[in-house]
Amino acid sequence: MKERKRDWKKIISRFVFYSFIIPIGYLFYKIVTTSNLVIPNNIDGRVRSDYILMLIQCLLGIFAMGLPSIISKKFKLEIPNLVFYLYLIFLWAAIFLGEVQNFYYRFKYWDLFLHTISGGMIGFIGFSFVDILNNEDEHVQLNPFFVAFFAFCFSLALGTIWEIYEFICDGVLKTNMQKYAFESGIKLIGRDALKDTVIDLIVDSIGALVATIIGYISIKYDKGYLNNFLIKFKKDKKGLKK
Repeated sequence: MKERKRDWKKIISRFVFYSFIIPIGYLFYKIVTTSNLVIPNNIDGRVRSDYILMLIQCLLGIFAMGLPSIISKKFKLEIPNLVFYLYLIFLWAAIFLGEVQNFYYRFKYWDLFLHTISGGMIGFIGFSFVDILNNEDEHVQLNPFFVAFFAFCFSLALGTIWEIYEFICDGVLKTNMQKYAFESGIKLIGRDALKDTVIDLIVDSIGALVATIIGYISIKYDKGYLNNFLIKFKKDKKGLKK
């Protein structure tokens, strides 16, 4: 019998989905049983707000997993497999490894690595956004520099919105997403308290800059580097947009 081809999209999706679902019951239990006071002899050093943050992130991760499908159906867009895989892996690395497995504290540069990658990914989404709008009027030819500049600003804008989200969560839920305090609960002061947020924005800029340089060269010199990253309108069998 002919061996069935593995559906890697489904396999990876289920793996990431269960990574978010399985810890939820445990997180509810820890939220109820854990104090919000820092206990010196606490083995993992986590307090209630840490578990609240993990729960929120897992729930947001589940919602975020469904976004590509919703957007694709709503606007009749085709998302490249490579982009979809990178998106899922990023969610898994940021939420399951970063929050649940505590990689943000266990590995010094984990947060910076993810912010750099996200800056690049959002930069490519910016190129896709311009490409989709430009295809509405194929007679308009945009300047490659303008397209790259828009993608760069688009990436920084979303990175800033994320930092606002972290700031609000830290204020309302008493979490530590912006790392304004040590894991022990001791708060940082002055410039040190701002360091995490500002560095996140800087590495967002670096990731976005790399993506925009690649995109600019691809458009300017027709290199085709962007082809595997661009989200486009779905086409029918005749090659026409649906």
